[in-house]
Amino acid sequence: MSLQIIALSPDFAVSPQLATMDFASLAEQGFKTIINNRPDGEGGGAQPTSPDMEHAAKLAGLHYVYLPVVSGAITPDQVLAMQKTLMAAPKPILAFCRSGARSAQLFGLVQNLDADAS
Repeated sequence: MSLQIIALSPDFAVSPQLATMDFASLAEQGFKTIINNRPDGEGGGAQPTSPDMEHAAKLAGLHYVYLPVVSGAITPDQVLAMQKTLMAAPKPILAFCRSGARSAQLFGLVQNLDADAS
């Protein structure tokens, strides 16, 4: 099955849940950083854990960030953490959650912060 990647900017994209075997392909596609916005255990036992994802990302030469957010309950601190990550992490960045929507919403909230600061 091919990855469903949606670019939201030249340096940022989102996708649904990734598998550990996806990371080599993502590195080949040029991604440098993976952000996991899905809390461990949210999808039950079938969902890979963050430590497993981090290990696979490192094996593929990718920077990995675990920034879990609960759908519908994103906090201001999480938005600020995402903003800091987006500023500091190697680009391009791919963020994922269950469907990609939460990661996209978090990215939008950061864009609103940036616009308010200008």
